[in-house]
Amino acid sequence: MILLGQLAALGTAFCWSFTAIFFSYSGKLVGSSVVNRSRLLFAFFFVAVTHLVLQGTLFPFGTEPYRWGWLALSAILGLVLGDTFLFQAFVLIGPRLSTLMMASVPLISTLLAWIFLGERMSGLELAGILLTVAGIAWVVTERRSSESVVPEKKYVLGITFALLGAIGQATNLIAAKFALDDGYPAISASAIRILIALLILWGVAMFQGQFRYTIRQWGNRNAFKAIIGGTIVGPFLGIWLSLIAVQLAPVGLAATLMALPPIILIPIGRVLYGERVSNRGIVGTILALCGVALIFLPI
Repeated sequence: MILLGQLAALGTAFCWSFTAIFFSYSGKLVGSSVVNRSRLLFAFFFVAVTHLVLQGTLFPFGTEPYRWGWLALSAILGLVLGDTFLFQAFVLIGPRLSTLMMASVPLISTLLAWIFLGERMSGLELAGILLTVAGIAWVVTERRSSESVVPEKKYVLGITFALLGAIGQATNLIAAKFALDDGYPAISASAIRILIALLILWGVAMFQGQFRYTIRQWGNRNAFKAIIGGTIVGPFLGIWLSLIAVQLAPVGLAATLMALPPIILIPIGRVLYGERVSNRGIVGTILALCGVALIFLPI
């Protein structure tokens, strides 16, 4: 079962990689806030239909209150606070430094899983986690010539937001793990998490007078298509697979494999955009893949 969880985590990483491409494109056309709200609304529709097919109902109405509590906490920490902090960090310090801070999620998740869940890793698994994180960090710390210098105030605040985003993502996984005990269906958990985040973000949009504005932006056909594509591979399949991963595999291992998008995006960028692959990128990829091999080796 652990192997299935690790494969689900690896699938999640591929989903997040393509999500980044779709949402980066649509965000430039209609704004990240519109994309953020829209993705959850559309994802809830896809999850509801899938839940009907797999579980016989559109929504898991009979879910126990304690699961609702853990899943609500997971949604708030990850889909609301974690993503909000990360998006703000992107604005303040750019994607490179923000992604570097997010590479700490596997380490934070491993520590929290040890404290709260009693999960322990073998020496080989810990080596795999450290090697994978090192490879990711080596890739994302490569400075591009086009990058601008970040002012000190923005730098400190941006790093703080990125770190809070990483903590939000790590704690979200721990909360989800508590809700997924006794074989609770991951698709049901996904439906509850998305609904909670959806109600919060659209509630804020209504308060800010952005409800109608968001819907009007769907008239941009290119953006709309990209949002739908990103929703399918991200908030729909990505979140579903991530919950399967957390349910079946140790949180630290799952988080490590889910942190691979910076590595996966290297060959994707080469194929889609003709981006040059640097020696640093090649070395970082090799390190990360060796770490992944160590993670799968004990199975």
